[in-house]
Amino acid sequence: MSDSLELEKLADLHQRGALSEAEFASAKARLLNSPTRSSPEGSADAPLAAALNALRRSRDDRWLGGVCGGISRITGLASWVWRLLFTLLTLFAGTGVLVYLLMWIFVPEE
Repeated sequence: MSDSLELEKLADLHQRGALSEAEFASAKARLLNSPTRSSPEGSADAPLAAALNALRRSRDDRWLGGVCGGISRITGLASWVWRLLFTLLTLFAGTGVLVYLLMWIFVPEE
């Protein structure tokens, strides 16, 4: 259920007298400060989203497009590991080439 619907229900309960002023304020604060809210700062995926937003293709560590160099900066793994992974994925129905090309197109350069 969305936050706005829950706030409406709380306001309705308060208006009908089922909740006192203190109970309404407490429930409203609990709802607005809950970690399950859909806002990025309350989300458990916030570090992942920040890392994906920081992903840039490398200008220095590149063979083709700099994708593996950029991923290595984010993950901390050496870029040769990512090159090997993309090469192995290429052997499996060309998946590595497809993913690499998509990242070359959509990931901005530093």
